[in-house]
Amino acid sequence: MVHWVKVLEWVLGVVAIIFIWYAIHDLKSVKKILIGRPLRTAELQSKHTKLLWFIALPILSADLYSSVSYGPESGLTELASLGQEAKWLIIPITLATIFLLGILILSYIMGILAYPNGGGAYAIAKDNFKPIWISLVASSSLLIDYILTVAVSISAAMEALVSAYHILAPYETVLAILCVTLLVIINLRGVAESARVLAWPTIGFMICMIVVIMAGFIDEFKYGFIKGSTPAIGTFPQDLSILLTLKAFSSACSALTGIETISNAVPVFREPQKKNAIKSYIALGVITAITLLGFSVHIFINGISVNPQNTMLSQLTSTYFGDGIIYQIIIWFTFIVLILAANSTFTGFSQLAAIVAADGFLPRGLLNRGDRLGYSNGIIVLASFACLLIISFNAHTNALIPLYAIGVFLSFTIAQFGLIRRWLKVKGNHWHLKLSVNIVGAVITTVVAIIFAVTKFMGGAWIVLMVLPVFIFFSLAIHRHYEEIAYELKLNPGTIPIAKNVLSIVLISGVHKVVNNTLSFAKSLNSDVIAVYVGFDDEAIKTMEHKWTEWGSPCRLICLKSKYRSLLEPLSRLIKVVEEKHEEKLIHILIPQFIPIKWWHHLLHNHSALMLRVWFLRHKDIAVTTVPFHLGK
Repeated sequence: MVHWVKVLEWVLGVVAIIFIWYAIHDLKSVKKILIGRPLRTAELQSKHTKLLWFIALPILSADLYSSVSYGPESGLTELASLGQEAKWLIIPITLATIFLLGILILSYIMGILAYPNGGGAYAIAKDNFKPIWISLVASSSLLIDYILTVAVSISAAMEALVSAYHILAPYETVLAILCVTLLVIINLRGVAESARVLAWPTIGFMICMIVVIMAGFIDEFKYGFIKGSTPAIGTFPQDLSILLTLKAFSSACSALTGIETISNAVPVFREPQKKNAIKSYIALGVITAITLLGFSVHIFINGISVNPQNTMLSQLTSTYFGDGIIYQIIIWFTFIVLILAANSTFTGFSQLAAIVAADGFLPRGLLNRGDRLGYSNGIIVLASFACLLIISFNAHTNALIPLYAIGVFLSFTIAQFGLIRRWLKVKGNHWHLKLSVNIVGAVITTVVAIIFAVTKFMGGAWIVLMVLPVFIFFSLAIHRHYEEIAYELKLNPGTIPIAKNVLSIVLISGVHKVVNNTLSFAKSLNSDVIAVYVGFDDEAIKTMEHKWTEWGSPCRLICLKSKYRSLLEPLSRLIKVVEEKHEEKLIHILIPQFIPIKWWHHLLHNHSALMLRVWFLRHKDIAVTTVPFHLGK
């Protein structure tokens, strides 16, 4: 078997090399194959780029729903050291999780009613809290959690696959990176395009989970709800503490991350957007609650134990179906949906990052739409950070879980308090009911956020709590930079363009067509033209002067000698002298550059033109122009 794995590695390596060569040779064709044809900006509001609610449901809920496969297991993992007596606690913990799920969904429905343009907690905080840092806490928490969500989902998918195919264990991290890359390609094709690919596997996983739950009830009706392996109910282990119980609850609450994605991505729904988003939330809440409770009950009845090499879902499925075809189908659907769970995060991250960037708190590049009208830069940024996490933690879910969810519950809490302020200020229809929902939500999410911070702090949550202020600091620094630029670029009243005399300096390396092309361009600008040559010895300078004279001296030539074989040092001295003598003139540097016709020809030449261009741009009163000459062979 190992032999065939090695052969597969070699085949994949050869395919990768061929693909990279083809990509470099014909990048546009490869991009069109992978990403699709470019869409016009006018198609942004087309129904082809918007989603029906029952299609958006599996797309945007994949993150939340897929986490039912590892949420209860994460809770039991915290109690595993207490033995069999603690297993029954998964039932009350799951019921508490479902109650919290209901509160959060009701709260976010209130958020959609108030802020139908998306943005979630960030939009709510920005509108209701004057200090801007509060809204940045909300946005930064969510963006960090989105990155963690991708890493956790992909890592959980790898663990599900390795549970069934142990031979893949050494390749877990590499396979995880490949999965992230695949998701990037799918998402770069656009939301509507990815929906066609991603909706059905999520629906398939939902069906698989219902099949497992129904099979469990059939088995229990047949053989009884209490088996030999069923732990006793109501016994409290001696080492059980309130802190450990809260820690188990907080780990189980990892099944609730991703609930805010629908609220952040309201703009991707078809009209009426609010109504369709609310339908998705209600349907998501019902099916997630049923699955969580059914899964936890069957884990308890069958006395399933935590096994790092075999997930609880894998153990439960094999209990009912053995290792046959049904088991294989369910494991593969679990693997696929855990990977696709990150897809809703790609949509949510890029949408939220664009909203924050539009306010000037993130780089403006995150506002750019790609060929398929998606926020492609946001997609790539998310994937890059997620890959770093996957590599750092070797694609292990339990290592990432402590970092997970604290950020999202922090943003939940800010959103709840923001909505409370809104209802007190705006009031409107049924505002008392809306206010009551958000007050309850605020109390509960505050308590859960504190539980997360306390119980997960030493397990790694401190990393998120340390990164968060740094993220906010950089967001404020970015905003300050944009404000300073806007102030500096603002025209004073009466300011008009003024013509200046120009001194054009053409950098030459010899007498040939490339130099002739550049000098022709310089003379066409009606400016004074000087040619400058840098030689490394007296003989090279003498030869250049002789060739220049033979050519007819088309303009004044200045030859500089470089004692240390550097172009920059003598040119810098010349620029300094010229600036002192010609203060009234604008200096214009023209750099000749020939462009090879084939991509690999670039490897055969130095790139001094690029180096010189970067160097001269450091001078604030110098204009730099590269004049290309395209080779024919």
